[in-house]
Amino acid sequence: MLVSDFHYDLPEELIAQEPLPDRAASRLLRLSRSTGELEDRGFRDLPELLSPDDLVVFNNTRVFPARLYGRRGGLRPQTLSPRNPATREFLHGQIEVLLTRHLQQDSNEWECLVRPGRKIGVGERLFFGEHDELQAEVIARGEFGERRIRFAPVADFFARVEQIGHVPLPPYISREDSPGDRDRYQTVYARERGSVAAPTAGLHFTPEILARLRERGIETTEVTLHVGLGTFQPVRVQRVEDHKLHAETYSISPDAAQRIARSRSHSRRVVAIGTTTVRTLEYAAQQGRGEVQAGNGEANLFIYPGYQFQVAKALLTNFHLPQSTLLMLVCALGGKENVLRAYAHAVHEKYRFYSYGDCMLLE
Repeated sequence: MLVSDFHYDLPEELIAQEPLPDRAASRLLRLSRSTGELEDRGFRDLPELLSPDDLVVFNNTRVFPARLYGRRGGLRPQTLSPRNPATREFLHGQIEVLLTRHLQQDSNEWECLVRPGRKIGVGERLFFGEHDELQAEVIARGEFGERRIRFAPVADFFARVEQIGHVPLPPYISREDSPGDRDRYQTVYARERGSVAAPTAGLHFTPEILARLRERGIETTEVTLHVGLGTFQPVRVQRVEDHKLHAETYSISPDAAQRIARSRSHSRRVVAIGTTTVRTLEYAAQQGRGEVQAGNGEANLFIYPGYQFQVAKALLTNFHLPQSTLLMLVCALGGKENVLRAYAHAVHEKYRFYSYGDCMLLE
C-alpha cells in the first residue's frame, strides 16, 4: 500500500489559523460507514446524532507549553524572541526544543525535537529562559532532529515550563502562539498533563454539550494518551507498511475498563472522540487479548486500512493532513474511498481543516 494513495488536494485558505469564538459552532460532516452517505450538520447536533445506548470515550490528556526557546551553551543571542514562523529563521545561537515524551522521572529525561537539528550534538548544554531558568544536556541523538536531553535538577520544573514555554501549535498554523491559545488549544475536560498536541476532536466540546449528552442518558468515560511523536510525525517512507510509529504513554483506569467491558458485553456501541482515543482502546485490546484492561503502558499501534477494529465502532475526528497516519486510521475505519470522497466534499463545501477546524463523524 502506497503512502501516496492517501493524498488529497487542499487549498491553503481552508487551513484554520484561529479557533472559532464559540467552540461548538464548528461544522460536522457525517459519514455513514455502511452506505458512504454524507450529511452536512453542525457540531451542536452531536448529542442527537448519538444513541442513548452509546458509550462515548474521551482522551483527557492535557497539553502543556512544551515548546521552549533557548540558546546553545556559550552562545547568547541579544534576545530570545521566538523564531519567525513565516521563514523558520533563528537568531544566532538560538534554538527551539519541542518536548515530546517524558522518559525518566527521577533524572528528568525527555525525548524532544530540536531546531536547528544538525548543529546540536551529544554533550552540548542548552539554556532556556531569559535568565537561564532551565538547563539541559543532550545525552543521545536520533534522526530528523530527534534528541534525548536531561534537565538539571530544579525546583518546580513544570512551573518553570509553564512560565517560559510556548503552546506547541502545529507548523501549519503560521503565527506565533497567543495567550488565548493556552485555553483554546485545550479541551474543557483536560486533566492529565503530558501532551504536546491537543486531541483536537475534543476541542469542539463545551460544558453545555457534555450536559446534553448526560441528559440523553449517554454514558461517557475517559482514557489518557499523551500525544507525542507517534501522533504527528510525518511518514517518510513510500510503502505504508514500512512506517514505524513512536510509542506514546497511555493509561486506562479500572472504572473506564469496567464501563468499556460492560458496554461491549451488551453490544453497545463505543464512540471514540479522536484518533488518539481509538489507538488507546485498540492497543489495550490487543494487549488484553481482546479485552480492554486497566493499566498503563506505551502504545505504538499503527492503524491503516486492513486493520480489524475490536473496540471502536464510531469516531468523531477533525480533518487530517494528506498522507498522515491519522488520515490512514480514519480510512481504516470508514473505508478509503468513502473517506477521501468525504474530504473532497469538505473541500468543495469549504469546511475548515486541521486542529482549529471542523469535524467529521464516522458511524
